[in-house]
Amino acid sequence: MISRREFLGRSAAVLVGVSAISSRVRAASIPEAPTTKSNTMQPPLYPTSGPDYQPVVTLNGWTLPWRMNGDWKEFHLVAEPVVREIAPGMKANLWGYNGQSPGPTIEAVEGDKVRIFVTNKLPEHTTIHWHGVLLPNGMDGVGGLTQPYIEPGRTFVYEFELTKSGTHMYHPHADEMVQMAMGMMGSFIIHPRDPKFRRVDRDFVFIMNNFDFEPGTYVPKVSTMLDFNIWTWNTRVFPGIDHLVVRKGDRVRVRIANLSMTSHPIHLHGYHFSVTLTDGGWVPESAQWPETTIDVPVGSVRAFEVGADAPGDWAFHCHKNHHVMNAMGHDMKTFIGVKQKDLAAKIRRLAPDYMTMGTTGMSMGGMEHPMPDNTLPMMTGSGPFAELEMGGMFTVFKVREGLAPGDYKDPGWYKHPQGTVAYELEGAAPSAPRQGGHETSPGMNMPGMEMNAVKPRSGHTGHH
Repeated sequence: MISRREFLGRSAAVLVGVSAISSRVRAASIPEAPTTKSNTMQPPLYPTSGPDYQPVVTLNGWTLPWRMNGDWKEFHLVAEPVVREIAPGMKANLWGYNGQSPGPTIEAVEGDKVRIFVTNKLPEHTTIHWHGVLLPNGMDGVGGLTQPYIEPGRTFVYEFELTKSGTHMYHPHADEMVQMAMGMMGSFIIHPRDPKFRRVDRDFVFIMNNFDFEPGTYVPKVSTMLDFNIWTWNTRVFPGIDHLVVRKGDRVRVRIANLSMTSHPIHLHGYHFSVTLTDGGWVPESAQWPETTIDVPVGSVRAFEVGADAPGDWAFHCHKNHHVMNAMGHDMKTFIGVKQKDLAAKIRRLAPDYMTMGTTGMSMGGMEHPMPDNTLPMMTGSGPFAELEMGGMFTVFKVREGLAPGDYKDPGWYKHPQGTVAYELEGAAPSAPRQGGHETSPGMNMPGMEMNAVKPRSGHTGHH
């Protein structure tokens, strides 16, 4: 947990250009720039003044503290190089804000007047665009069109009033192919002025992004347009993505932003949810629709709400199969059905570490073989029953009874009630009758005959 006092101020080192600072603001009044390098989700930052709201929690992230200066709510973002652990075993040299990629989530309230200081510590110029936020044209952050670029070592100030609640993003509109490919982005949440409007018990947010890493490298290839091999939620992949821990009975909102280069069909197991919010605003209750999978287009936000009434460990993931893998190789050959035993033995005489792959599929969860440093396996992570053959955009929606209202700690794996886990059948499986025929296979019972009960293996309890 990180308290406000534990944040490290950086304002003393800030260089300010006179032309870049509003005449209403002096360099000496710049607020501190909090920073953190933590990879775990920080507790929600509850408001201490002004309208009440249920704050969001950011997967593997945090909310940027602010200060009040008269009737202005002031924030300070620093664009800078950062090191981000994508998952245990892999770190990346990226660009981000305030020590992380993506940057911290900004939270404010409809009607707030916000003043956001942006300091550039990158080796090139930048800007910030407030994606989806309604504001004056000169605050929109498009370099060369609505403002001069923020040169290295300079600070600009953005000032605007928040006129509409919703879920938005921030990212550069300067050398975008490089800067966004390097991880520069963050979430911007504007809460309703009315604390009772669409109130939920738990509110999660994350941004989807993609990278292309050569094996063993630390810097993504910024020129890649299509063939990405690392698909992330808040610049993390499974098993590094935080679980969504939920108390049974909670009303839960999940806000999903997409700044990757493709759409993502996000699927939640075990539940039907309602789509309640886009980056354009709230979906009226009469227009909400039920889903189990919601497609999130590029440059968009989708949010859904669900009543957590079914305890368990429910998978939550992108349904594009190659997006739940890490460092997927595009040129891997398929050898399903091909007998490579003799060939593999000959190759191992020359290359002892050679491993036959693809003869029965691509199950790699339990494999161990040499890889370059700082490279993740395609599938990794362990579950309560076996290896989880997942990577990339995958985590677990954990619903539990008895959690405290603000408790987001991992409760461990779900304890299944007795008799509620799929089990292996002992003995031969019964045969099935032919489709459309009248013959029955041996061992099958005809209508009116008593069926033999299938019993689980002795000692099965369903608890693990």
